Amino acid sequence: MTVRSGGVSTAEYDDQEQPATLWADADANPASGSATGSPTRDDHHDTAAAADAAAAAEAAGNAAAGHLSPAFPDRAAWGTASKLRAWQVEALTKYFETEPRDFLTAATPGAGKTTFALRLATELLARGTVDRLVVVAPTEHLKRQWADAADRVNIRIDPMFKNGDGMFGRHYQGVAITYAQVGMNPEVHKTITEGGRTLVILDEVHHGGDALTWGDGIREAFSKATRRLSLSGTPFRSDTAAIPFVQYAPDEQGIRTSVSDYNYGYGRALADGVVRPVLFMAYAGQMRWKTRMGDEMSASLGEPVTKDITAQAWRTALSPEGEWMPAVLSAADKRLTEVRRGVPDAGGLVVATDTTTARAYARILQRITGERPTVVLSDEAAASSRIQAFAEDTSRWMVAVRMVSEGVDVPRLCVGVYATSASTPLFFAQLIGRFVRARRRGETASVFLPSVPGLMALAATLELERDHALDRPKGADDGMYNPEDAMVAEANREDRASESLLDVQPFEALDSQASFDRVLYDGGEFGTGGAVGSLEELDFIGIPGLLEPDQVRDLLRARQATQAKRQKGRAPKTGLPKAAEPESRPMYMTIKEQRTELARLVSIWSRHSNEPHGAIHAELRRISGGPAVAQASIEQIQKRIDVLRGRIGGRR
Repeated sequence: MTVRSGGVSTAEYDDQEQPATLWADADANPASGSATGSPTRDDHHDTAAAADAAAAAEAAGNAAAGHLSPAFPDRAAWGTASKLRAWQVEALTKYFETEPRDFLTAATPGAGKTTFALRLATELLARGTVDRLVVVAPTEHLKRQWADAADRVNIRIDPMFKNGDGMFGRHYQGVAITYAQVGMNPEVHKTITEGGRTLVILDEVHHGGDALTWGDGIREAFSKATRRLSLSGTPFRSDTAAIPFVQYAPDEQGIRTSVSDYNYGYGRALADGVVRPVLFMAYAGQMRWKTRMGDEMSASLGEPVTKDITAQAWRTALSPEGEWMPAVLSAADKRLTEVRRGVPDAGGLVVATDTTTARAYARILQRITGERPTVVLSDEAAASSRIQAFAEDTSRWMVAVRMVSEGVDVPRLCVGVYATSASTPLFFAQLIGRFVRARRRGETASVFLPSVPGLMALAATLELERDHALDRPKGADDGMYNPEDAMVAEANREDRASESLLDVQPFEALDSQASFDRVLYDGGEFGTGGAVGSLEELDFIGIPGLLEPDQVRDLLRARQATQAKRQKGRAPKTGLPKAAEPESRPMYMTIKEQRTELARLVSIWSRHSNEPHGAIHAELRRISGGPAVAQASIEQIQKRIDVLRGRIGGRR
């Protein structure tokens, strides 16, 4: 095998990623304390190959010098002519200071983990430290993505390898496999690993604890690997299953947590301009459903109610038969149109819970846009082809069932719709990671999501860096641990806190009404709420798609101030007396009673007029003014009650 240096152009970072070159010998490596030179094996280092490598290195270095990444303020002197991001240079330098057998790199999604790993692999191959490469990924699609990226730096790995093949062809330098493949037959991969000096790259290594057979298989197959590089964009799990080859140490409370050898979090990546800032567009609304007993229930999305009621209201909102999803999809498409003014190829992604709703969402989007979306329903070869085709074209929307939640590289994704019931920190971080991959400075990402307390908390703490803990703190309730997750061995776990209840109480989603709630950005909240299509909503949907993070923050504050003035100028002069509020009772109790009374009157009028509940609520808001019921004041709700009482009394 001849390893030649060349341009690095990986799928991680199309416009800013620069060519990287290999060192000609160990003396050129300032991080190495050795002057022993490179191995003398003819298949790695003959004179012709060295000359070709040096020429390619010089050409690549000269070509890259004129367009360094804006995320790279200082050109690093590491190696001969490395054009890597600053964090990649730091991580590589740290690795080659000691060249450990195991190295865990935790870098935020979109930061360039693939580029870092392949740069390290080319160096180890060139030095003769290793002579073969095994990449372990969570999905079939990611296997092919790794093979494509490796091919661009002249490393040939086989993503089609099957356990039954026994050994990869001599024209390859290694294989790309899944964690499931290793778990099914670790002996095959043990033989490959021990058949040469092997570097094992464990991509999204937290999946190594997904199933007992996977963890055991990985340990058996790769325990004697020459080097192991573990990568993760989300180095934590929702359970306490140990991640293979990861070091744990007790924290201040004695909780055993994972220890990363190098960490590059979202906060630092955002400051460096490596990832996009994310605007979370939250939507609330009134939901109504029917239980098995025939009882009608209603609740406002985002209202402080029990976990079971929240789950059922959320499920009602996601129903494609109601008004909530079409309204949110339409708003997201308007946002995509605005973003495409500055980013012409910007695309959108809707992540659905199951195949039935995914197809229904695709039909809704086709009605809205007049364009048929790309639909990805499974982790099969055809699905990978569809994802790749979408990544390379300029169409507007892709609808997927969860498989595009992790590692899949579609850099043009700028707008997302969170239309799934999954709510663990792990899945949330993985999904948001699909939208933060920056290609140039100024790009922003927008994610539309239900105004559900759990999701709002995750959105507000996007920059929080977590480590994986093997122990559960007493009384912990931080969203990182829940018993249901610990029992479900899946790559991406779904929050099933209420699923058992929903199985026992199948319900029918009767009606859903969407309303704009607020925008979350950089830990802050902006917006005063409003109807779909209102100025309050359009103020934020119309934010330009090309802004620096500080500009985003300043613009959000300005529009918040504008809305506050607008709301003050619109203060309704009804002439009605304020509803009495006994001083001995908390305000929330009075509001709760008013909401119940309003819901009862809406139901009565709906039976009389045959109008859906959502239409009645929308008309009441038009007549009386004010935000959705969840945000309405005592006076605003009382006015709506009075309007309905007048109608019911006069049968108008």
